[in-house]
Amino acid sequence: MTSRPLSSRHLVLSLLLVGGLLLTGCGFFDKGADARKAAEKLATALHKGDVSAVKFTSAGAAKSYAAVAKTLDHPAKVSVDQVTRSGDKADVRLNWSVDLGGQTWKHQTHARLLDQGGAWRVEWKPSILEKSLAAGETFQVARVKAERGNILGRDDTPLVIPRDVIRFGIDRSQVDPAAAPDSARRLATLVGVSPDPYVAAVTKAGPKAFVQAIAMRRDGSTSDLLGKVGAIPGARGIADQLPLAPTKAFAAAILGTVGPATKELIDKSDGRLRAGDDAGLSGLQLRYDAQLGGTSGVKVSAVPATAKAGEQAGEPRTLYEVDPVRGQDLHTTLDPRLQQKADDLLAGVAPASAVVAIQPSTGAILAAASGPGSKGYNSATFGRYAPGSTFKVVSALALLRAGLTPASPVSCTPTLVVDGKKFKNYSDYPADRLGRISLRDALANSCNTGFISQHTKLQGSDLADAAAALGVGIDHDLGFPAFFGQVPPPASETEGAADMIGQGKVLASPMAMAAVVASVAKGETVTPKLVTGTAEHGLATPSASPSGSPGASTGSSPSVAPAHPLTAAEAEQLRGMMRAVVAVGSGTLLQPLQPPAVIAKTGTAEYGSPGPGGSLPTHAWMIAAQGDLAVAVFVDTGESGSHTAGPILKAFLQAAKG
Repeated sequence: MTSRPLSSRHLVLSLLLVGGLLLTGCGFFDKGADARKAAEKLATALHKGDVSAVKFTSAGAAKSYAAVAKTLDHPAKVSVDQVTRSGDKADVRLNWSVDLGGQTWKHQTHARLLDQGGAWRVEWKPSILEKSLAAGETFQVARVKAERGNILGRDDTPLVIPRDVIRFGIDRSQVDPAAAPDSARRLATLVGVSPDPYVAAVTKAGPKAFVQAIAMRRDGSTSDLLGKVGAIPGARGIADQLPLAPTKAFAAAILGTVGPATKELIDKSDGRLRAGDDAGLSGLQLRYDAQLGGTSGVKVSAVPATAKAGEQAGEPRTLYEVDPVRGQDLHTTLDPRLQQKADDLLAGVAPASAVVAIQPSTGAILAAASGPGSKGYNSATFGRYAPGSTFKVVSALALLRAGLTPASPVSCTPTLVVDGKKFKNYSDYPADRLGRISLRDALANSCNTGFISQHTKLQGSDLADAAAALGVGIDHDLGFPAFFGQVPPPASETEGAADMIGQGKVLASPMAMAAVVASVAKGETVTPKLVTGTAEHGLATPSASPSGSPGASTGSSPSVAPAHPLTAAEAEQLRGMMRAVVAVGSGTLLQPLQPPAVIAKTGTAEYGSPGPGGSLPTHAWMIAAQGDLAVAVFVDTGESGSHTAGPILKAFLQAAKG
């Protein structure tokens, strides 16, 4: 077969057909690309939350979008997943990722584009934001609070659990804005909170906010108080529950409090906390807030249109929900009975005060009470005080290591001058115990000059090493605010002499001095512990830490072992000397508690500025151990260790036996 050449007419027709097809193809793909661009522009606008530059098919679309979008009010990432074009229509599938503050809501929606007048326009529907959202519906996003973990004591006895409270505050929606400051001041005065800060908080709050002034235990809120609150315009009392200890005073400085999260805590929480959440504000509640607080849930609902202003036409419809995760319990060693007794014994003590009880065999802190005079400060485990003559137990160990024995003679004179500084014994020191006496008697009767006369026998770090062997001056990670004390090198001979009797620059907390007597009782260095079960119960790293003062447990450094640990032989010598304190010395008030035998040491320490009579105020101390219980009692200002701290310690030991 032979081919025939195309005629000119056929050639021209073929070229026209091909050219027409090419033009048609270019138009088709151009329109598809334009639809994709329009879809991308929509996604970007939705991501930014501003659709003012988007072309819609209806004039009121942007306004309708804004009305719905503002009810979601959470940042969203929006991207185009797919664009399908059919003629003058294009269907767009959008991927949404909404950040709900710790939870991410991922979902897909569809939008339709229409080619109108040569431009792609978006057909507005609420379902662009959520596939089932209907006209007239809006979003409602609610955080679902997690149940807070409890703080448990010895044998997992509940200490801090949810208890009934009434939150008193001003409801801004129920009071005229001009009258709100006066109502706030009246309420603050009534419930005992500082008026000026509260008035400022109420004034700055939004028109629908409830601004809490205080939360009170339900059983302490009288009908008279409730009536007076009700008489204040806008004031309300809302029934609720908060994690609380058995009483307001119960280990308050240690356990801490829970209340509305502050801005500072929210800012530091990396999104874990939001306005309106409750959080630990102090103590263990603050430090372990991350695991006690658990993880909040979230619920996103579609709220139906309202039939009338203030009325809801139907029930909300759940669109997305994540259940909250309950917080983990915090396990501690506190003994409820002993803690309550310690709190009761300090209830009537006006100055700052503390009682700390430790179980020598385990190091468990059974009680850590700070009295009302401490005004919320954690005197028990974080206080920094001169330990006075209770520190002579440490000095005695240092002297034993320097070659003395309990029977070694020392010179106990009424006064002693060291490098121009005059030292003396306490005012009612027994005159018949002066002269050449044994080291044992010097400890038993707390002879200042007897110990100071031996200070030259100690060199370098001898005193600090002895302190470390008894638990003073060495940092440990206990997981709660704790000051173990300090025994710095003396800057002068006078300071070195003062250090021998727990003055100079020597400082300790009541917890540290309880560890001293616990170490003597056990026969080895005792490290106190309060928070337990870190590995067993899966507790996380503490979410906050104390101030990092020297000797303070910060939760970030490992424990340091003493360079020269206490030996069993040294402990036996110290026990014998401390038994003499009770038998013939300044601690005879404890004799009726025996048997079993009690070891003890009293102490006073001058501090501050002279009073009207020219004398310095004194800290009052006493430490003791009986059986498997070691106790330190501290009163910031008192007559003496035996007269001020002694009766408290005796009552505590008596209660522990019963």
